Amino acid sequence: MDIKYAINQLKQNQTVFKGLLQNKLPEESLWRPEEGKWCLLEIACHLLDEEQKDFKARIQYIFEQPEYDLPSINPVAWIKEHDYMSKNYEEVVATFLDERQQSVTWLRGQIDANWEQKLKHPKLGEMSAKLFLANWLAHDYLHIRQILRLQYNFLKSHSRLNLDYAGNW
Repeated sequence: MDIKYAINQLKQNQTVFKGLLQNKLPEESLWRPEEGKWCLLEIACHLLDEEQKDFKARIQYIFEQPEYDLPSINPVAWIKEHDYMSKNYEEVVATFLDERQQSVTWLRGQIDANWEQKLKHPKLGEMSAKLFLANWLAHDYLHIRQILRLQYNFLKSHSRLNLDYAGNW
């Protein structure tokens, strides 16, 4: 995987996330297709937490402290610990987009770093900075897909119209 390519994709995904997440009606940001599924607010909060506390922080940790084991995190617990549902949706989205810009700027400053540098993940074994970068990009794609599915289901639920003409989802 080319490091510059991955960083540029993360930058492009910032634009994708902006288009997918901004300018939502309040009922759309809080709507969930069924109990136990995330709404847009929870997704945006998760993306922000991941941006601040996971991928960038872990790559930085690898570069600065490769001799130590990686501290554990619990993104699933963050939903309640960080009280996602009390957050202001527009503020969370704006903060996430700003954090992404900061991440891209920081990553571009690391082009010449040792991306093969590894450390030990407590459950997954040795992981390199390059592996974390690739997974950061994959994480983006998973949530882009999740947001698109949520938006399709919101349209289907709220329009109460047959959407078969559009094609198969």
